[in-house]
Amino acid sequence: MIGWREGADRVGDLRGRLLDRVGTGTVDIDRIAGRTLAEGLDAPRAVPDRSHSTMDGYAFAAGDDYPLAVIEADVFPEDDPPELAAGEAVRIATGAPVPDSADAVLKREEAAVEDGRLTGPELDPGTYVYERGSNVAEGERLFEAGERLAPRDALLLGDLGVDEVTVRERLSVGLLATGTEIHEGRSRDLDSPMLANLVSAWGHEPTHEGSVPDDYERVESRIAALAAEHDVVVTTGGTSVGDKDYVVRALDALGEVLFHRVALRPGKPIAVADLPEHDAVAVAVPGKPVGAHAVTTLVARPLFTGESELSTVEATLSTDVGIGPAGFTYAVPVVLEDETATPLGHADSALQVYEETFDPSVLSSSTRATRADGFVLTESGLAAGDAVDVVPYPAVER
Repeated sequence: MIGWREGADRVGDLRGRLLDRVGTGTVDIDRIAGRTLAEGLDAPRAVPDRSHSTMDGYAFAAGDDYPLAVIEADVFPEDDPPELAAGEAVRIATGAPVPDSADAVLKREEAAVEDGRLTGPELDPGTYVYERGSNVAEGERLFEAGERLAPRDALLLGDLGVDEVTVRERLSVGLLATGTEIHEGRSRDLDSPMLANLVSAWGHEPTHEGSVPDDYERVESRIAALAAEHDVVVTTGGTSVGDKDYVVRALDALGEVLFHRVALRPGKPIAVADLPEHDAVAVAVPGKPVGAHAVTTLVARPLFTGESELSTVEATLSTDVGIGPAGFTYAVPVVLEDETATPLGHADSALQVYEETFDPSVLSSSTRATRADGFVLTESGLAAGDAVDVVPYPAVER
């Protein structure tokens, strides 16, 4: 068993090998959200490509002495600016290009013009000027291969004049539920819809591939078939050490199990395997729904997003929370209200699962726990009034 962070790091390392097996294509910048860059991108030109005024006023060289001769011209954003001789100034509008010899703008409110002569306060070079290359230098590396793009990246790409980028194809992800009780319809498959939504939110293409009973030969053959069809196979259930938990054994027969079990509760019995003969990766998560969500978002997420860092918000814990055996990280769901974090599942909360000591085994099956706003990661007991770092669920679900 390894720590959950080490597991996430190993999964992140596996991502590079997986992406090397995936094809590439081009997409317009209005379709980049969640896509993974296939190659690095350097700035094709400086931004801005010429200096612009950020105020309505007068442009001139800051080193020239007042009074300055105001030439008979006005510069607007659509204009090419005139040449200025030493000691000259020109009226300029916000967003208009600054003459090459000018490096400052005196805003209109501070300017005095009499008989075509401009006076005002002394200015430093760069005053009210958006200088050429101050945003981006030509040739500057801005994006790295393997980076996952966000909606805001379209702003910079558009400003660079980039209309499309080369990205990796979305990962094809096959979702397979294991368990005779699910296969025969006696229990509902709760995990697959949740996992499908996570995979979609992370920018990839999930396919629900049904279920398989607790039979070793059928488990192995079904995983093998799906690995031949998909880039990633995600299974649920069958990852513990019970008599009918066959998934890890099947993964070991089909490839290399990189690890099995992480020191996280709920969610401990996860396994990740590389299946090079199938050009695929397999992620096997436990069947209990809350544990499946916790371990997938904390350990498996880097495979799909390349990201493992966690954004947090600080809150004050409302009540004491004890934990079980040492040596584990506990993911405690909490509800946030007015900067106070209340453990959902505690006897003092709307969902009463445990009195004081956090019980991940029972909570892991409680789908009501998903109504929490986030979770606190801790390796020790917590006391009422403690400042805690809460990981909001949106931070790991997108």
